[in-house]
Amino acid sequence: MLFQQRWQDVVFLHWPADPFEVAGLLPPGTVPDLHHGRTYVGLVFFRMRRLALGSLPPLPGVGTFDEVNVRLYSRDALGRRGVVFRSLDCDRLAPVLLARAAFGLPYRWSRTLSRWYGPRLLYCSRRRARPRSTSRVWVDVTSETVKPQPLDEFLTYRWGLHARTCQRSYYLPNDHTPWTFLHCDLLDWDASAVAAAGLTPPTAEPVSVLYAPGVQVQFGLPIFLPLTPDQAEHTLWRKARSP
Repeated sequence: MLFQQRWQDVVFLHWPADPFEVAGLLPPGTVPDLHHGRTYVGLVFFRMRRLALGSLPPLPGVGTFDEVNVRLYSRDALGRRGVVFRSLDCDRLAPVLLARAAFGLPYRWSRTLSRWYGPRLLYCSRRRARPRSTSRVWVDVTSETVKPQPLDEFLTYRWGLHARTCQRSYYLPNDHTPWTFLHCDLLDWDASAVAAAGLTPPTAEPVSVLYAPGVQVQFGLPIFLPLTPDQAEHTLWRKARSP
């Protein structure tokens, strides 16, 4: 186990995305993962809690923060499904610097806030540096458990991420207990972070809105992707989008 953390009070918003646009934003060796011929962009809000290296105690002072990320959905030559982060905003500078240096992840130092108002949960984020962006979600959460639909499972049952560092693409596996989702109503949202992440901004309501109380997560060691003939599939996606 490389490190562990808890994801708490997780809110997922998702919209359909252009798979050819997505293909140009993924690490080499990966292609868009499709559900019934469609791929998606996610805007995810959560409270990071008790970040710890290996089995050591949580990092004091820096292991707890709020995070907002924009993510895409990927598949590699071995069929492993993952997420690709286009941006990750958090209000702790130390994790931002560490994640960027060690893993090549696009963390951004931002002003983030999460607060409960009775059964209603508000997240807000504003990036400190360019490209400027804001993110916001306002949901009304009930105690009613809901069964995820096939699309919801496709979007949230992900056991790793794809990224690139030192000119190499890699897969970072994770493991956690199954999600428990509670019924929630979307009251308000701002997804300008999606445009800042290089994607066409959503204008319609999200097609999937989910709330989960949280899970404990463990990450394994990164696995670098080999340069295989399947790399050609990634090239074809990118060429197909070109005029």
